[in-house]
This record gives sequence, C-alpha cells and structure tokens, in this order.
Amino acid sequence: GSLPHSMFVLLLAPPLSSASAPFALPTAPPASVDASDSMWDSRPFVDGRKTCVGGAVEAWSGPSEEVTSPVFDARTGKRLVIGQLATMGEVDAVRAVEASAAAWDRGQGAWPQMSLAERIERVEGAVAALKERRDEIVNVLMWEIAKNSADAAAEFDRTVAFIGKTIETLRRLDEESAGWRVVSGVMAFVRRAAVGVMMLLGPYNYPFNETYAALIPALLMGNVVLMKIPNVGGLAHVLTFEVWAEALPKGTLSFISGSGRATVPPVMRTGLVDVLGFIGGSKAGDAILKEHPAPHRLKAFLQLDAKNLGVVAPDADLDVAVGQCVVGSTSYNGQRCTAIKLILVHHSIADEFVRRLASAVAALPRGLPWEEGVLITPLPEPKKPAYLA
Repeated sequence: GSLPHSMFVLLLAPPLSSASAPFALPTAPPASVDASDSMWDSRPFVDGRKTCVGGAVEAWSGPSEEVTSPVFDARTGKRLVIGQLATMGEVDAVRAVEASAAAWDRGQGAWPQMSLAERIERVEGAVAALKERRDEIVNVLMWEIAKNSADAAAEFDRTVAFIGKTIETLRRLDEESAGWRVVSGVMAFVRRAAVGVMMLLGPYNYPFNETYAALIPALLMGNVVLMKIPNVGGLAHVLTFEVWAEALPKGTLSFISGSGRATVPPVMRTGLVDVLGFIGGSKAGDAILKEHPAPHRLKAFLQLDAKNLGVVAPDADLDVAVGQCVVGSTSYNGQRCTAIKLILVHHSIADEFVRRLASAVAALPRGLPWEEGVLITPLPEPKKPAYLA
C-alpha cells in the first residue's frame, strides 16, 4: 500500500464558499538533464538481461524491456534509458519456483539444514559484499525512482542497520530459548523452524528497505525465497544477483522479473509456495492468494493499503499542525504507505489552515533528486502524473 496519492482536506463544516471554484492542478515541465549537467556522467546503465535462478546468474536471450528514469533527456524530450530487465514468462517463472522447491527439499535442503550460526555468517558475508556496491545502488535509486540523494542513501544505510539489529535480536532469542521452560505447568522446549518456500513481492517506492525487511528474517530462519522484483525500482535488485548467488547455497534465493500478471499467478498455482510476502494493494493481494490451490495452508505476510488520517482540532497550533501535515503527506512525494492521505480539519480553523497548507506545499523545493535541499522530485511511474491530473 504505497502508491502516490493526492492529498485531500476534509472540512468538518458545510462547504466553504471557495469549494465551488474551479481547480486546475499545477503542472511543470519534466525535470531534465543534458551533457552540461554535473550528474550527466553518473547516469547508470544496469544491464538486467540476465537471470538469477537456482543459484546461477545467466545471460538472458529472451525478450527484455528498457528501464527508463523519470528524469528526461533535455535533447530528446524523452525519459532517459538507464537499464534493461529480462521479461520472464510463465514457463520461466514456474521453472524458478521449481528450483526453489528443490532447494527447500521438504526442509532437507542445504540452507534449512544449516545451523543458525552458519546462516548468519552467510548473510553477514552478503551484507559485506552489498556495502561495497553501496554507492552504485544509491545512485540507481536516485535515477530510477527519483529518491533524493539523502533519502536514497538513508534507504541503503537503514537496511544494513536493520539487518544488523535483526541478527542481534535473533541471536538473543536463540539463547533465551535454548533450554526447557514451563508453560502453563507443562515442560516445553521451543524451537523456531523454517516454513518453506516464500514468494516475495516488494514495492517500488522502498525497493531495498521494505523488501529486505521481509527477505532477511525469512532467510535467517532457513526459508527459501523466490523474489519478484518490481518493474519500477527493480534495477537495485539486479545489482545484487551475483552477491546472493555467491553467498548462499544453490537455489536459496532466486529472482523473477517481467510482468507480475504473467509470472506470479502461474507460480502460485503450482502449490509450491508456502509463504506469501506481499506489499501493495488489497485487491492485488486477494487475487494472488486465490491462485494458490490450498490457500488454507498458505501463510501470508501482507502489508496492504493505508489510509492515514491527520486530525486538526480547533485549539491546534496551526504552525505545528501545518508543518507536520506537510511532512507527513509529502515526504518522498507522498509515495509511502504511512503518508497522510486525508486531513480532518475543524471548520472554525479550516480557512486559515487551508491557506497556510497551500502556501507551505507551494514553497517546497522541487527539482532533480541530487540537487541540494530538494524535497519534491519527479514521479517514477510513467503514467502516474497524468492519473493524478
């Protein structure tokens, strides 16, 4: 649930006199660069005409799609091409989940049979290798999804910090559950175990952080993961193929790229998926769940939709209220599941609140992701600006 949104202000009163006035959404020319721009030479090109399935990174000879940046080429007036992604189909997707099931091997595979200490060591090794690619990944996040430089760097660094804290917590929990305990008068020994094959679909807006928040715990516990990378925001994952293929046993982590509608349903229909990890809309989540032949057996980790409210009471400090509502609703262009989508304002302060809110939003610095102090950047999805207009 992390789609770009329009922010709505609901006034707790009869319609204001200004409500009937015609409104035209402000527009601006596409953000663009040319050869004179200082960042021109840093634009990436990630060749994603390859696959990472069953532990092997192989060249892809099938169809592929260009990946474009929301930053335009000033010379051509078109979005800059910054990479390519393999367009995998039904047969390829089914082959990938079969490789995952083979790696799981009903819990007898190399990864689920490893000790926790060994799995932690492998994941830490992968993290060390990812750190070496930090600058490259951060640059791709800026160019592909227009995350400003500070936020792109923070996404990578927060992810690494999260992995460290997760490992620290897991070690502590493992120590605490190492012996027998009494539960309701019964002697019990608690052992955490893997579930099986996880199908993981992450979002485009936080492709690294949100996806890894599900991926890393699943891997550490011994699960095998099949990740469907997003069509927008997927290049950062392509940069990790070799890292994970080298760090983990064969088939522990495989990737699918291409159309979600062409690849995900066939994977689910095999019945080989034991856990679904999905971040997105509830309609899509429901549709995916229904494809599984045994949904009662399927475990689901879902983060769906989000309609967060901001409530402004009549005695609120308007400067504080406006400031918090602006931050809450426009951080990363509002492309966050936790962003404020609707603001409820008491009628006695509505006119003044709207005036201040409009002024504050209009004053937000907008521009290219790498420009100092920029808070509003281009929307990465090609069709989204027209939809919002």
